[in-house]
Amino acid sequence: MARITIEDCLDKVENRYELVHLTFKRVKQLREGDEHLVRSKNKDIVTALREIAAGKVVHAQISEYDSDEF
Repeated sequence: MARITIEDCLDKVENRYELVHLTFKRVKQLREGDEHLVRSKNKDIVTALREIAAGKVVHAQISEYDSDEF
């Protein structure tokens, strides 16, 4: 399988800051038992980056967040 690069992921998100947050959130979900969205034998962080680069994982819009969280 080809290597994943930050540039592959930055095509799908606006900036590196968003990429870090999205990756962290997805890794946490994977470690809690969520299904993998892409086939990968890599560690959770690489799998999360692969999912982001494939466009399978995106940030929710602010309107989708529950207002009680703020």
